[in-house]
Amino acid sequence: MSGRTEPTNSALAQPLRPPSLGRAALYPGLVVLGAVVGVAGALLQSAWFPGGLLLALAAEVGLCLGAGRAVGRRGGAVAPAAGWALAVVLLTTSRPEGDFLFAAGSGSYLFLLGGIAIAMMCATLAPVRQPDGDAVRLRK
Repeated sequence: MSGRTEPTNSALAQPLRPPSLGRAALYPGLVVLGAVVGVAGALLQSAWFPGGLLLALAAEVGLCLGAGRAVGRRGGAVAPAAGWALAVVLLTTSRPEGDFLFAAGSGSYLFLLGGIAIAMMCATLAPVRQPDGDAVRLRK
């Protein structure tokens, strides 16, 4: 043994590659789609209370997990979650006239907190790219 180690195919050891043009254009579209789902969910959750809330949260789950699986990276799940969060946070502010979209009720709080929890779970469960190499994950 000469003390040399084999080069690893770790994702951290590889040079950064810029995303393809198609994938880079996909992320802003997913952010806008997440914002649309957030606005629609904000309107729907209070219209039909238990069913509307569940439908709004199910739409967010479907969008985040579907986008993560379609893109094949965590960024695909994070982009619509960021758009959803941005739209919902902007909708929580009241206007000077006193108009507001979210009432101070359990449905609104469940929508806000449940949506944030769903966004974190979807970003965590999204598929990640594994390094190229053998089927074994850890090299020993």
